[in-house]
Amino acid sequence: MLRFLDVVLAAIGLVVAAPVMLILLVLGYFDTGAPIFTQVRVGRHQRPFTLIKFRTMRQGTESVATHLVDPAVVTPLGSVMRRTKLDELPQLWNVLKGEMSMVGPRPCLFSQQELIQVRTARGVFQARPGITGLAQVQGIDMSAPELLADTDARMLESLGVAAYLGYIVKTLTGSGHGDRMRG
Repeated sequence: MLRFLDVVLAAIGLVVAAPVMLILLVLGYFDTGAPIFTQVRVGRHQRPFTLIKFRTMRQGTESVATHLVDPAVVTPLGSVMRRTKLDELPQLWNVLKGEMSMVGPRPCLFSQQELIQVRTARGVFQARPGITGLAQVQGIDMSAPELLADTDARMLESLGVAAYLGYIVKTLTGSGHGDRMRG
């Protein structure tokens, strides 16, 4: 049932958000010269997949976890997109393709070995990574691997239709925040 909801919501989201995404694409060209950002992330069963987002940082920024990045590399448009979570809209395509879910643990980088270890121990990689979830609405980011993995596992144990829809509503109404940045 949740995969069905993923497909329906991602398809509707892509259609409804298309005008906003087009505007962000054009503004992004002026902001960074390359508005689309792709990065290989750890997916379900630890298989790699290419995550797609709107670029929020200058080109050439080191490919590390967000909490390790200097906040000065975030562009003015990127700052707005991060705060409003609009940078995540292209991930609806990842959801439609089956690489991600609307709700699940945020996908990490392969370089985040500590997080990968604790998520593996807790069975988190049995699920598709998600755009949002319990950790996101509670403001828990990847700078706290143990807490994040515990929160992800707890969410997955009780994830049903009501919780799934609840996390989406909470995200759309502004709960939580993106990964914090050092500084």
